[in-house]
Amino acid sequence: MGGTTSTPLAPRPADTVKDMDQQPGNRGEIRDFLAGRRAKITPAQAGLPTSARRRVAGLRREEVAVLAGVSTEWYTRLEKGHIGGVSEDVLDAVARALRLDDDERTYLFDLAQSSRAGSRTPSRRRDVEVPPRVQWLLDSMTMSSAFVRNGRTDVIASNPLARALYAPMFDSATIDKRGRPNIARYIFLDPGAHDFFVDWDAAGNATAALLRAEAAREPRDRALRDLIGELSTLSPEFRDQWAAHDVLIRHDGIKRLQHPEVGHLELTFQHLDLPLSSRAVHNLIIYTAEPGTASEDRLKLLASWSATPSRAALPERAPTS
Repeated sequence: MGGTTSTPLAPRPADTVKDMDQQPGNRGEIRDFLAGRRAKITPAQAGLPTSARRRVAGLRREEVAVLAGVSTEWYTRLEKGHIGGVSEDVLDAVARALRLDDDERTYLFDLAQSSRAGSRTPSRRRDVEVPPRVQWLLDSMTMSSAFVRNGRTDVIASNPLARALYAPMFDSATIDKRGRPNIARYIFLDPGAHDFFVDWDAAGNATAALLRAEAAREPRDRALRDLIGELSTLSPEFRDQWAAHDVLIRHDGIKRLQHPEVGHLELTFQHLDLPLSSRAVHNLIIYTAEPGTASEDRLKLLASWSATPSRAALPERAPTS
């Protein structure tokens, strides 16, 4: 792209200023997200000339407009949240100019889609019941911790090893009236989560980013709004991480836990899409340990305990070293 200008993309009929003005959408979210991503890119990274007189480290609006091939006025209006009638071509050009990753690009497109929707009244989305076949699948995984999570991070189904592994969360006062844990509520509202998650900051950031992506997909989900409002009111850490506008759709990697009974665990977790509903997001999360490691031994110990009908005969605590 370099520092050369390009012919601005011609807006399609749906991209007219009048149409943009008629779609209030999620203007605050759009503004903060685009401005934040623009601030993270330096001119050098974008292949633009730099000057010692620059007042900001990131890109200016006019520079993003050049890189995206749109007019400065057009991009300025877009960054102010007028996104409802913008074509996919323009959004794609802006995503490339801002170097958005796949999750961030999806988030931008979801914000645009939600801004085009006719009704903005929050709705009570009906929870999807987990079919018996899914619970059979979970229960068949005797050496892996497995659970199903919805977009609000409610744990709606789990196997015995998952309940043993995440015992502090299942036993937390943050569970709902149906006895279901919510991962976000546990991480941000239960002080014990700081001890359970060795990398609590990373866990909190990922969880807030997952909720941010869900909020763009389902902006009219009243239960989701209530959850975000509760966390924002009660947790300064959540407020800070929510304000960062980080976005995460897929979440795989390594999780380090300090389990109250078996001690330190370093586990690999994998996220798989589970099509339980044509609309709502559901994920199957599987935790395993690397073969031959101490974590595998401790996970096997948890698995044997979780298979025991009564925990009354369990040892008080397994060795942690």
